[in-house]
Amino acid sequence: MLRLHYYPGFISLAAHIVLEEIGAEYELSFVNLHKGPSSNPSYRALHPDGLVPVLESDGLVLYESTAIILHLLELKGGATLIPAQGSVLRPQFYKWLMWLATAPHANLSLYLHPNKVAVSVEAQAEIKQAAEQRVNSQFDRLEDELARHGGPWFLGDTYSAVDAYLFTLARWSRGMPRPATSRSHLGAYLRRVIERPAVQRALAQEHIPQPWL
Repeated sequence: MLRLHYYPGFISLAAHIVLEEIGAEYELSFVNLHKGPSSNPSYRALHPDGLVPVLESDGLVLYESTAIILHLLELKGGATLIPAQGSVLRPQFYKWLMWLATAPHANLSLYLHPNKVAVSVEAQAEIKQAAEQRVNSQFDRLEDELARHGGPWFLGDTYSAVDAYLFTLARWSRGMPRPATSRSHLGAYLRRVIERPAVQRALAQEHIPQPWL
């Protein structure tokens, strides 16, 4: 049995959506980040940084969201969420998944939690402003890519794990002056993602209140 350690709406949601999409049997384990899991020896044994997600499976303990997603794609049903080996979209899948994890993810985290890297109110405000500018530029790039190919999903005609990751990040922008949904192509795309039954099941299981975007 797979076990996913998660916190509602965090990046663990992307792996949760993938689990639902591939029809895997799994259980959820809530991690209360507000009570400092990093100081909990049992959880630190799973993830030294005390973060989510962590996936457990038959003795395997895996952290890092992209690593977990790539592992899940090797399981039964996972091939439906990644372009076929040798196709022109396979390297594009890797590129966009890694870019989402290292660029928008990092900047959204700084925007939402500037206190993690700065103490003074002034420094936090500067970090938040700079992160917001970068996030807007990155969402504009995603908007341009969707406009370029005109397909329903981020890679084109076929839904993939990239969509689960992008949807999770886009939700984090809903309180920003220019949320992801404010862009025409990106907004319409995200509304398509949220109509997927697997996405709705994951959101409901994490007890995330509506509106979801």
